[in-house]
Amino acid sequence: MNTVAATNTFTATEYLENVCLTSLNGQFQVAIWRKPHASKVEIVLDSSGDILQVSTEIEKLPAGFILHPFSGLENEKAFFIPAETYLSFDLDQNTYTELPEQLVQATSKAGGSLREKIWKAIKRETAAEKPTIGLSTTKESFVTMVEKARREISDKTMFKVVAAKTKHLPLTEEFDLVGTFLALCRAYPNSFVNFFHIPGIGTWIGATPEVLIQTKGTTFHTMALAGTQRGVGENPLKTAAWTQKEIEEQALVSRYIVSCFKKIRLREYDEIGPKTSMAGNLLHLKSDFYVDMEATGFPQLGSVMLNLLHPTSAVCGMPKDTANAFIQSNEGFDRSFFAGYLGPINIQEETQVYVNLRCGRILENGALLYAGAGITEDSDPEKEWEETEMKCEIIRKYLINPERT
Repeated sequence: MNTVAATNTFTATEYLENVCLTSLNGQFQVAIWRKPHASKVEIVLDSSGDILQVSTEIEKLPAGFILHPFSGLENEKAFFIPAETYLSFDLDQNTYTELPEQLVQATSKAGGSLREKIWKAIKRETAAEKPTIGLSTTKESFVTMVEKARREISDKTMFKVVAAKTKHLPLTEEFDLVGTFLALCRAYPNSFVNFFHIPGIGTWIGATPEVLIQTKGTTFHTMALAGTQRGVGENPLKTAAWTQKEIEEQALVSRYIVSCFKKIRLREYDEIGPKTSMAGNLLHLKSDFYVDMEATGFPQLGSVMLNLLHPTSAVCGMPKDTANAFIQSNEGFDRSFFAGYLGPINIQEETQVYVNLRCGRILENGALLYAGAGITEDSDPEKEWEETEMKCEIIRKYLINPERT
């Protein structure tokens, strides 16, 4: 992993605009992120031109950024952006930050701003990408899917399934990628804000609240996150009231994590929760699980749990195979990286992998937003549709009108 010597200084906006434009013009792979409760923006770049797919034995991987699609097919490999170059800067410094000279892009009045050049480069790079759907899921088709899922749950073929939809968002010539990223950082301090681009594979942006696995030192961490409602009032964390449906939905995810521990005969873990957690203006129920990998003699727990957990019942359903089969047969689109996982691997002796939620794929003709809702026997199709609308709004409003830094 190279940390490149820097010479020039820029604002956070200028810094990221130069990195993004260099990556797009050079057809580099790039990932940019800000962890929850942090002020540091981190970046990995790879200019090799090689699109890597790797096994998910994360302890054996070099430093980099991992990306895995939703599908969860057995033995499916993940995409991996090696940290050929690693960069970082602190948003809280509120001063100028250094940028390697070879990443600086020229700008002129005649050639347009860096923002305009980035949007043109994204259009060029994504022109050949053909997602299986480029239009919004209709409310009618979503409600029909939810009703079908409820019938199958009533027939006891499954306990829960997560129904997802797409929402196509046209973007104007004023689209501001870096402004959107920085606005998401400000708006969602408790989320993993991220942008990544792999040439020919996809260009995505998001702000996800859900940890899949974390390892730091000898500590392993995962969480059960489910149930969604809009936060209201001056102190929504204290005044939130949860329905039986939402409580049971979150309990299913927690039980699934415990069942994974049982599969590997792991009995020593700490569970904290469930408690109400806030991500932006949405509330969720969350339980955290911690394991001392040294005390339990399980140094490879990160890889083992990554493979056992994905896709979790929070994004797929239970039983996993039955719910996944329902999704593949009824959603009508490829989830791609939505509800998959992503995050930095083995960077500064830490790994943080998140479920890819609250995200959108940026395309030549706009953005394709993704959102899902957990369906149980008690689900109301109208309310599930409203939940997916709320989740799409998390990203949509900043894609349309970011508060530029």
